Amino acid sequence: MEKNQPKKLQKLMIRPITKSRVEIWLYENAELRIEGKIIGFDEYMNTVLDEAEEVYQKKGTRRKLGRIIIKGDNISLICNISD
Repeated sequence: MEKNQPKKLQKLMIRPITKSRVEIWLYENAELRIEGKIIGFDEYMNTVLDEAEEVYQKKGTRRKLGRIIIKGDNISLICNISD
């Protein structure tokens, strides 16, 4: 083999983010998290979740919300939740 031959490029397989179950941390409410499946998002990180639930960390309670949209300004962190 010659030294000047380019190395093989490896493709990195990244799992699509849509349909992923996620936990969203809100900007001004550290006690409340939102869990649900991402349906879509835009360039401002406005996010549509299906099967969404409010999860209160201190109380340990959950409240079903259904399909919601969260404005990107309110999102601090998005974490993947394994099913």
